[in-house]
Amino acid sequence: MGNIQEKIGSFLPEAVFEEGQHTTVSVPADKVHQLALFLRDDADLRFDYLANLTGMDWGDRLGVIYHLNSTTFNHWIVVKTATTDRENPLLYSVGDVWATAIINEREVHDFYGIRFINNPDMRHIFLRNDWKGFPFRKDYDTNPEINPIPLESDEYLDIAPCVTETEKGKIEESTNTIFDKDDYVINIGPQHPATHGVLHFRVALDGEIIKKVDPNCGYIHRGIEKMCESLTYPQTLHLTDRLDYLSAHNNRHALCLCIEDALQVEVPERAKYIRTMMDELMRISSHLLFWSTCCMDLGALTAFFYGFRDREKILDIFEETCGARMTMNYNTIGGVMADIHPNFQKRVKELIAYLPKALKEYHTVFTGNVIAQQRMKGIGYLTKEDAISYSVTGPSGRGSGWACDVRKRAPYGVYDKVDFKEITRTEGDAFARYMVRMDEIMESVHILEQLVDNIPEGDYAVKMKPIIKLPEGTYFRQVEACRGAFGVLIESKGEKYPYRVKFSSPGLALVNVVDLLARKNKIADLISIGASLDYVVPDIDR
Repeated sequence: MGNIQEKIGSFLPEAVFEEGQHTTVSVPADKVHQLALFLRDDADLRFDYLANLTGMDWGDRLGVIYHLNSTTFNHWIVVKTATTDRENPLLYSVGDVWATAIINEREVHDFYGIRFINNPDMRHIFLRNDWKGFPFRKDYDTNPEINPIPLESDEYLDIAPCVTETEKGKIEESTNTIFDKDDYVINIGPQHPATHGVLHFRVALDGEIIKKVDPNCGYIHRGIEKMCESLTYPQTLHLTDRLDYLSAHNNRHALCLCIEDALQVEVPERAKYIRTMMDELMRISSHLLFWSTCCMDLGALTAFFYGFRDREKILDIFEETCGARMTMNYNTIGGVMADIHPNFQKRVKELIAYLPKALKEYHTVFTGNVIAQQRMKGIGYLTKEDAISYSVTGPSGRGSGWACDVRKRAPYGVYDKVDFKEITRTEGDAFARYMVRMDEIMESVHILEQLVDNIPEGDYAVKMKPIIKLPEGTYFRQVEACRGAFGVLIESKGEKYPYRVKFSSPGLALVNVVDLLARKNKIADLISIGASLDYVVPDIDR
């Protein structure tokens, strides 16, 4: 870490280093793009993965926190930048350095009003175009009369406002055209069966060939991150299950770990085993639903029923221990809410014995089908370099050869005590993403086999105080959720309420990459591509 500070300090003397969970550096707003290029391109640093981009209102300043990781060296750095201009806040975009920043900067613009110089698209992403104010600012006026419930549909902007810097360094207002004047544009979604939720794609076509895809999010945006600012830390846990509800255990695990790191709480070993097993059961459940819906998207209705039939076995296990089948509310700060049900180990063993035979049947029914292979092989190609730049993690990233599994790169729970393979493929197409998930089911079974008879005795939770206050600081933690790396950032001012909570969603990156994957493919291929990415809309629309 000292070497990183020395290199940055010699390159940018204006950089100010802070104490923190990771090496943390604050830089002036006009130097952040220069530093971003240096961090990515320096041979000893290679910060090529933007794991998190968080908008902030520090009262006197509006700014951004960047969490950067090197896929080569697996070291981390946190970069902060800000502006004191609240009337017309401007920061430089890093979208040309890390492609995922484009859509994340749009989100920051939505909620904080910060515009990013040289970002080609500064349209709203979640809020309506006529929305007044910026909801995540601390001085936001919540009076409902300012933003009454509209009765008319929002208009779609085909002209994107933006701010650009000329070659002479002058900042100018400008616009970019989303679609050409003569483009033939059709709408796909927001009907749930077409786009796996209320997600809306506007697609420009040349005959049957896709020219461009413009995703439209925000149909179910619930402001969960903003809600967390008025809740105590134990109360915030409730909301994580309702993000990606097919990754409920994993999401909540991430928030608990982040809070436990800040408090330096050591979770009992029994709780670690239970959490890890629940995460893997959740992963199998999610991948089974992926298989079911992917098959249905491509016309195989029988397979859809097979997957849902077998997923019920896992939901029954959840229901006995957690009391719920979907949003389980099971992980808690310091452990889990309750001990496992007496039938838990017996039922898990039955599932372990059943699934390998079921998977063989799945592959016979669907995977080897010539139509399924023609619909997926060679479709939606994603390179490893683009997967990293767009922050496409999880099975979708591993289908392009990126070994990005958080369970391997930063083990948590008891993942350091079990043997399992990180499934990667190099084809980078829809079929590769499909096969990674199918093979991951067997790896999850293998993990459960190693844990089910070795759960240690002891407490399932640490007794915590009813009022929890985190030490002042910024904390960040990732887990391997079912669709990719799920990150949690907490900024604490030492109070019982968090100052800022950011959930870094794998789903937003997956939707952001659809345009890249779909171009020059046929319109029918968009459905295959969406199915292979396996995004879940509440995870996007946090």
